Amino acid sequence: MDADLVIVGAGALGLSTALHAAQLGRDVVVVERHSAGSQASGRAAGLFKSVQADELRTALARRSINLALTFAEWAGAELPVERSGSFLIARTDEHRAYLQAEARQSANWGVNLREAAPGELSGRVSYYDSDDSAVALWCPEDVYIEEPSSLVRAYVAAGQRHGMVLLEDEAVVAITVSASGVTGVETSRRTITARDVVDAAGAWTRQVAALAGSDVAVAPVRHQLLITERAADISPADPICRVVDAAVYLRPARGGLMAGGFEPAPMPVDPRAEDAAFSTDDLPLDLTVLTAMTDLVATEAPASRRPVAEHRAGLFTMTPDGRFVAGPVPDVPGLWVASGCNGSGFSSSPAIGEALAGWICDQRRLDISALSPARFGPVTDSELVRAGCWQYAHYYDPAAAVP
Repeated sequence: MDADLVIVGAGALGLSTALHAAQLGRDVVVVERHSAGSQASGRAAGLFKSVQADELRTALARRSINLALTFAEWAGAELPVERSGSFLIARTDEHRAYLQAEARQSANWGVNLREAAPGELSGRVSYYDSDDSAVALWCPEDVYIEEPSSLVRAYVAAGQRHGMVLLEDEAVVAITVSASGVTGVETSRRTITARDVVDAAGAWTRQVAALAGSDVAVAPVRHQLLITERAADISPADPICRVVDAAVYLRPARGGLMAGGFEPAPMPVDPRAEDAAFSTDDLPLDLTVLTAMTDLVATEAPASRRPVAEHRAGLFTMTPDGRFVAGPVPDVPGLWVASGCNGSGFSSSPAIGEALAGWICDQRRLDISALSPARFGPVTDSELVRAGCWQYAHYYDPAAAVP
C-alpha cells in the first residue's frame, strides 16, 4: 500500500491532522490498533476554552472553536456544538488576583471576556449558586461538544470524503527508516510506504517513536470525570463552570451534570510497563477522587453530588512545560509527532491538526515551531513523570513553572 502520509493513531489529533492533510491534496492513511476515538478522545469532557496560559495556545484554542463551529462549511460533515459560554470562578484571594490578571492578559490576545456582574453567575447557571464574594469571568466564546464521539465521527466522515483511508483494528509494529529518513510503516496486516509518518498515538506516543529509534517527552496521567443521573432542574443551555481554586469543571451532560477535575496527586500510567494488550479500558477507576473534588464545590453545586450515571477515565499526555509537542521529531527525517495534550488535545485538535498538516505539506497557516519536540533535551523517566504530574496538578493553578 502506498501513501504520502501515514498517521499512527485515530484520536482527535491524528484524525484532524489526517483531514487537513487530505484537504491539502495528500494521500493519507490512518492506522489505529483499536477503533477510532476509542481511547482518550472518546472519553473527553468536550470542553473548549479560549483563555490559555500563553499567546500561541490562546490562538490555537480560539482557532479550534471557530473551526468547530464552522465544521460543516469547511469540512463537509455535520458537527453539533453547544454555544454555552463559560464562567471562570475564583473563591480565594490568590485566585481572584490570578483571574483578574489572566483576564487582562487574555483580552490583549483578543479573547472576548469580562468580569461578571454581581448575581450574574447564579442568574445564568441553574446548577451553580454563588454569593458575590467569588470573582467570575464570563467568556461567551467558549463552547462544548456534548458527546466527544461526535467529533471523532465528524473527522472520519470528512476525512473519508477527502480520500483519507482509515485502517482500524490494525497495529503499527514497525516504522521503516533508511539513511535519508522514514520510508513507511509495517502493520500487523500490511506494508505501507510513505515519506512522512505522524506519531499521534496518545499515551502510546513513546512506544511508536521508539519504533523509529527515537523518543518523545510525554508522560501519560490518568484523568477522571463523572456524569450524574438526570435531573429536571439542570438546564441543557447552562454555561460551563470552571472553579479554578478547586480545579473542578462542571457542565450539563445527558440531562445531568458532568463533574471532573485535576487531582493534586495524579496517577501516572506508563503503558510500556503494562501488558501488550493494555488499553484505556483497563485503567483503574477511583470514584473517591472525584467525590473529594466535588466536595469542594458541593455548597455551590449540590447537583454534583447526585447519584453517578457514568464514571470514565482517559490518559492525558503531559509534557514538562505544559505545552503540546507537535512537529518534526529530531534525527528522524519524515517522522512527526502530535501529542502532549496536557488536557487540551481534544479541544485544540482542529487547529493543531490544521497547523501540523500545513507544516508537513509546506503550506503553513500558523507557525507552531515553538511546540517542536526538539525543544526538550534528554529527560529521564523520573523527571518526566515528576514534571508531567506537576503540570497536571497545577492545570488551574496560578503558578507558572515547575519549581
